Amino acid sequence: MDKSSQSLPAEKAAAQYVVVARRYRPQTFDELIGQEHVAKALKGAIASERVGHAYLFTGARGVGKTSAARILAKALNCARGTSPTPCNECEICHSIASGDDVDVLEIDGASNRGIDEIRQLRQNVAVRPARARFKIYIIDEVHMLTKEAFNALLKTLEEPPEHVKFIFATTEPNKIPITILSRCQRYDFAGIDAAAIHARLDQIADAEGVVVEPDALQIIAMRAAGSMRDSQSLLEQLLSSGKRQITAADVTGLLGLAPASRLTRLVAPLVEGNAAAALTELDAAIAEGAEVGQLIDQLLGYFRDVMTQAVGCGVNQLLYALPGQREEIQAVAQRLGIQTLLAMSQVLDQTAARLRVSTQVRTLAEMALVRICHLQDLDEISALIQQLSGGDLAAPGAAQPLSMPGAALSKKNGLTEAPGNGRRPASPTAAGPAVQPRAALGGNAADRSGAPAQAGPHADFRPEAQDAAEATTLPATSGSSNRVELQPAAAEEVWRAALERLAGITADCAAAATRISIDAQGRLVASFPECHKFSRDACLRPTNLSRLEAALAEVAGGRVPLVLTTHHDPNESAAAATPQRTSAKQQQADAAAEPFVQRAVELFDADASRMRFVAPPSDGTAP
Repeated sequence: MDKSSQSLPAEKAAAQYVVVARRYRPQTFDELIGQEHVAKALKGAIASERVGHAYLFTGARGVGKTSAARILAKALNCARGTSPTPCNECEICHSIASGDDVDVLEIDGASNRGIDEIRQLRQNVAVRPARARFKIYIIDEVHMLTKEAFNALLKTLEEPPEHVKFIFATTEPNKIPITILSRCQRYDFAGIDAAAIHARLDQIADAEGVVVEPDALQIIAMRAAGSMRDSQSLLEQLLSSGKRQITAADVTGLLGLAPASRLTRLVAPLVEGNAAAALTELDAAIAEGAEVGQLIDQLLGYFRDVMTQAVGCGVNQLLYALPGQREEIQAVAQRLGIQTLLAMSQVLDQTAARLRVSTQVRTLAEMALVRICHLQDLDEISALIQQLSGGDLAAPGAAQPLSMPGAALSKKNGLTEAPGNGRRPASPTAAGPAVQPRAALGGNAADRSGAPAQAGPHADFRPEAQDAAEATTLPATSGSSNRVELQPAAAEEVWRAALERLAGITADCAAAATRISIDAQGRLVASFPECHKFSRDACLRPTNLSRLEAALAEVAGGRVPLVLTTHHDPNESAAAATPQRTSAKQQQADAAAEPFVQRAVELFDADASRMRFVAPPSDGTAP
């Protein structure tokens, strides 16, 4: 064989292509991007000769854990001496950087996870390094080791020979036993900032002689989500096309993303509440090659940036917006409120999660867009509730109607919207019962003067509130939501008339109320003795409560706010405390005469003669 044929393998090896992520791997601590805290700590340990025997590097993928381990190995074994700045010129530094040094052993924890591999490692630990100062074991993905392998490593890890160093790297430190964690110095590697990734990719592009648009680098940096290796792999894909100039369109086409202009055209109908236009823009984006899941993620990131501007953050908080989109995002933030943005983001987040487990991805995306377009303006509803709670609206006798919330937000944001064009305003009833407070629905002067309000039908009845209500003469007027305010003198009469319109268990239980009054908020208060608390609870059931309210509205000619509560009656308590010397048969007859029991007998077709009376225990507990 001639000399020329012998040189072919060497020339082929020299021409072997090395990917960008390996060619531009950091070689010194100063080149570790985004991990300055780790680099500073390790350099200080080396300079002060306080290097530990075991280190644990944790963090997401592609943030520099293995690179830092190799740099630390070079700093300890450099031929020119231990130093925080290895020379990167000696044979040891070159072999460590390439991963084939005889004294720096890189082990994959996923494929060497058994106890046999760890036993072999323990046997080799006693052998001194061949040419360097330390024998260094770098175990990547160490959390993949089995429990038995970890246990076999414990003693060696705690007291290794002086010439041995361990460096562990993992993405899931929570899977490592605490006994291993306690024997290591742990360093957490943070995700790399998008701006730092952008700057590094720009340097690589210049070194490769390729012109890349800033927007293209920005998209790659955002897509990498804090991983330098992921960003370099994406850049590698773009460089492999052979183009000398890479645009943002090349990046969006490679990743299946919608261009910024297409995303803007999709956001516009979502803000305006135009579902038909939103679906049309979605169809156009898909036709241009956008992937549905990626598009939903883009929308979620877009509205995340809008939310930051809506709460008052600076432009430095924008993570997903390109520089040309900043003014657009600020305009959308002025148009939408915080509560509406949160609801939009929640819809998109839930849709993104469902897309991963469904085959109907387009249908789910269309449902999300339509739901967003039909969202009521939640910020207007929230502002309306606060306004009503503060009693700032017109008095109940005023002739002016309650203004719609949509107009309030348009005035607040300085926008003028024609009816039917733009996001539909929320109706007052859309907020549910909470939007029916006293001030807007005909509340009295006591409410607006700061009198304490009772919290719904479960509030405790207070005698002082009852006295105040009885001392106030309220005219029977009707508010904007057809609420009727009763006079205290007519309260009991209306209650009794309403009960006459009812039948069955609802009427029987409601008849147990012994105190009927009007409170300071103009609500009808039906108070039950504590011994009839069960009747009050039965009336509070949704079905029975709606029947009571309907009967009251029929009698009074409008809605009557109702409060059901209990009160303490000393006379009834004393009567209950007095022992009743009656026979069991008499007690059975008295119980059978109860309306509730009679109704139960009718419903279940029971025999009242077979009913057995069980006396309550003396300690008051349930039998």
